[in-house]
Amino acid sequence: MTPIISPELDDYIESHTRPRPPLFDELREATYASMTSPQMQVGRVEGTFLKTLCALVAARRVLEIGTFTGFSALCMAEALPDDGELLTLDIDPEATRIARSFFDRSPHGKKIRILLGNALETLRTLPPGSPFDLVFIDADKERYVDYYEAVLPLVRTGGLIVGDNTLWSGNVLSPKAPSDHGICRFNDVVNADPRVENVLLSIRDGMMLARKL
Repeated sequence: MTPIISPELDDYIESHTRPRPPLFDELREATYASMTSPQMQVGRVEGTFLKTLCALVAARRVLEIGTFTGFSALCMAEALPDDGELLTLDIDPEATRIARSFFDRSPHGKKIRILLGNALETLRTLPPGSPFDLVFIDADKERYVDYYEAVLPLVRTGGLIVGDNTLWSGNVLSPKAPSDHGICRFNDVVNADPRVENVLLSIRDGMMLARKL
């Protein structure tokens, strides 16, 4: 991921964001030591922002598409009540093994349930009668629109859908690769959707927030 702001400004932003508990530092170290694309992990700023969003919407049920090693799931789980639930979907058994090991060490890990398998197929099995307060999409970029269309009916009125990497290292300005076009299509679809109210933010690598109307 190519930074879209200067490293100095990024350091300043991070230093003025509330630190995560020490367990998150361990998780970051484990991710960089064992995963081939550790930069996929969200950091302090985005993780804290996700936690704040969950708190602002008083989330009780959260859905995440793309667990990776679990940093974002743990951040969001902190904001849920003791009887809250976070479902996180991924297809990578090694990444989710690391995630599960850290969930087991956190007092908030009991709120998290990992569903391993193809995310779109898993979404089809979720019951429609228990709506989600927030959905975080952070998986394969070419399928962002498919995920968006699949989860929108599962979100309560006033709930949030959050898409990650929606500036894609600036490649949205001159898309070439399939992932570039996938992100651009997602941004365009959300921006034109009368079912939501949206804002595109320049947090980290870009985040699209869509509130269901």
